[in-house]
Formats: sequence, structure tokens, C-alpha cells
Amino acid sequence: MLIILHQETSTPGRVGHMLTERGFALDIRRPPLGHPLPPTLADHAGVVMFGGPMSANDTDDYVRIETDWLSVPLTENKPFLGICLGAQILVRHLGGTVEPNKAEFAEVGYYPLRPTEEGSQMMDWPTMVYQWHREGFSLPAGATLLATGDEYPNQAIKVGENAYGIQFHAELTTWMMNRWTVKGAHRMALNGAQDRKQHFDGRMRYDGAVKKWLGEFLDLWIGRAA
Repeated sequence: MLIILHQETSTPGRVGHMLTERGFALDIRRPPLGHPLPPTLADHAGVVMFGGPMSANDTDDYVRIETDWLSVPLTENKPFLGICLGAQILVRHLGGTVEPNKAEFAEVGYYPLRPTEEGSQMMDWPTMVYQWHREGFSLPAGATLLATGDEYPNQAIKVGENAYGIQFHAELTTWMMNRWTVKGAHRMALNGAQDRKQHFDGRMRYDGAVKKWLGEFLDLWIGRAA
């Protein structure tokens, strides 16, 4: 399984744990550190592109390379999952836009999630999910909206048979939440952001449902290694 991360200290978190439990070996690449992306996914079961503090609109070479590279999984019809920045890069590849909403509202903490009719037919969804972003994405042509939110209406999309993008962070472990809320404490001053106590209170209340959703989603998306 190809894992694309965007910082030296980033980990695939719970997604990595669950994929490993399903028998997949993780091939971790960090394009901002100069790691190349494979020209084909013939040797990979699929790919997960994670988030990061950068924007899908940035002009750095690696952002352009990643955006263009998404033609590989899409053309080869390989399972792709984009999380937060990964979803936004997918949308940019498809010709959509990534930008703050009109209120410049930052979702940093737990916020409501509602499945669409198509999403409900696919599976059960958690009612509250963990977010860490201040930009959202448009719904590109050909994409199906699976879940929506109050401030950012496009929270989960499906493209073709095997590509998904989600705005929220189901991969977070408690260790990751500790790290994010310390290293990124300044983000909690943004409009709409929740304070650190709310983050951990939310985890106690909502994380069980998020973990259950992630396991069921991975079963639908990738299953188990052959």
C-alpha cells in the first residue's frame, strides 16, 4: 500500500494500523522530502494520500507533482483515498477549487457530519468527526457527494469506482491528537476553532463511532491483502 505523507514526523496513524492488520505492507513516501512517486501502481494495492499544513493551492514543486501524479491511480483504476489535503489535491486534479468559505471558518475540533442519500446507501456514518482545516473543496464534475457538513458542505466524495476524498481525520490516534493540539495550538485562535479541552472531550464522546466507521470503510474500499 502506497502511503503519501507530507511532513518528516507525520504517521499514517490509525489508517496505517488498520491496513497493517489487514495484511498490507506500507510503502511510505514523503514528496516534500524528495521521495519519488511510482510511475505505476502495478506493485501496490492502492494509495492513501494524507494531510498536512500546506495548501493544495501552493506552488511548491511537490504539490504540482502530486496533483499531476493522481492520473496514475485514476487511470489504472487503483483504490485511492485522499484525507484532508489529499482530498483537496484530488479535487484540484479534477479541475475543482480549494478555498476557505465566505466566513473564513476554521474547522479545528469536532463538527457535525451528515451522509447524503448516496452516502447512506453505501454505509453508516458517524454524526461528529474530527477536523483540522481552514479550506474546503468544491464538488468536481463527475464526483458523487457522500457526506456534508454545516460550514463546508463537501465532506466526502467518490470519484469513479475506487477513488474517495474525505475532508475529516478518521486516522487520528490519541498520540496524534496530543501532538497536533500542542504543535498546532495557535490554530485554536482561528475563527470557529475549538479549544484543546473540547478536542479531547469530543474524542471521548465520538471517537468510538469514528473508529467503527473507518474499519467498515476500509473493508468496503480495500478489503484484505490477498
